[in-house]
Amino acid sequence: MKIGIIREGKNPPDKRAPFSPEQLQNLNEEYQGKLHFYVESSPIRGYSDEEYESAGVEVLEDISGCDVLFGVKEVPIEKLIPNKTYFFFSHTIKKQPYNRNLLRAVLEKNIRLIDYEVLTDDNKQRVVAFGRWAGVVGAYNAFWTYGQKTDLFHIKRAHECFDLVELKAELNKIQLPPVKIILTGTGRVGGGSKEILDSMGIRKVSTEEFLHQYFEEPVYLQLDVGDYNRRRTDGAFSKEEFYTKPELYESHFAKFAEEGEILIGAVYWDPKAPQLFQKSEIASPDFSISVIADITCDIDGYIPTTVRPSTIASPVYDIDRDSGEEIGAFGKQNSISVMAIDNLPCELPREATKDFGRQLSEWIVPELLKENSAILERATIARDGDLTLEFMYLEDYVANEE
Repeated sequence: MKIGIIREGKNPPDKRAPFSPEQLQNLNEEYQGKLHFYVESSPIRGYSDEEYESAGVEVLEDISGCDVLFGVKEVPIEKLIPNKTYFFFSHTIKKQPYNRNLLRAVLEKNIRLIDYEVLTDDNKQRVVAFGRWAGVVGAYNAFWTYGQKTDLFHIKRAHECFDLVELKAELNKIQLPPVKIILTGTGRVGGGSKEILDSMGIRKVSTEEFLHQYFEEPVYLQLDVGDYNRRRTDGAFSKEEFYTKPELYESHFAKFAEEGEILIGAVYWDPKAPQLFQKSEIASPDFSISVIADITCDIDGYIPTTVRPSTIASPVYDIDRDSGEEIGAFGKQNSISVMAIDNLPCELPREATKDFGRQLSEWIVPELLKENSAILERATIARDGDLTLEFMYLEDYVANEE
């Protein structure tokens, strides 16, 4: 089986890859005679063509001879090769309007599409993700944004740091005032953000402490979904019910917004679930949050001030508290500055690639040799020109123009 690592074609360019040179070298040796890995030449990848070639990996200009193709972000429609198996983040399973035509093209070109986002083990836990690195870079960018907004300190951009060691060293240069920080999310992304907060020596406090105590040092509070959602009828919370019927719940986040100044959003959001707050609330003098790092970047999602993605080149925009409209970055001191980069791990591409490749090597590559792989089947969105049974709910999404 010939396996190709494709050149990323989405704009803005993404420097990540599914595997590092060393990982492909090891895989070619381990699966000799069964699997062979090739790399499509790329001028933007975090690892150069020469690094892959030095590891004994063949770099090709034309990847069409491969059976299975691994990418990272969505593949441009015109670059899709018919009758292949593709692995990439398609961003279609939530019926994202901007990728409707991509899924249509996948079906028309008879492509088997396997989406990283739904590769799960038997316990329905995801087995490959860039979540930790999104959390790490997103939390770093929260402090970069806070420094720019307040003019209290200035640090390098994350993508200017060579690696995680340098990134953490930059953060250790700064002296924070006694700011209160809210982190939502306890999964991979939340864990990556917590890693940064802890590396800075910021103290984690309880809900009671956060809401009712004054501190002379920066502190943070980590919230799970049950901490700020409650059932509409009786104010209780059931995690199982929340994940199956989120529409029965409402947010009671306002008390946290009155105390916190920095919000780091790192939680998966179901469109049926309540938003964290309403955009109308930000005009209140009690709404203290002034910097939001929305790592999950759901547009008009659970953080309603995320009106569009930002980019690595232009990472921040401001939302005017009175009008709720976007204004230029750091345009008003009393506006809310929003960092909503949707490809955060791209700022540390080499380390993010290594971590992702490790997960793929462990969980996915062995599955390619199985005649019937449950892991791959569960993540197959389309095959033989049609949606698979698990993803038939996307049928109207593909058919409709709206």
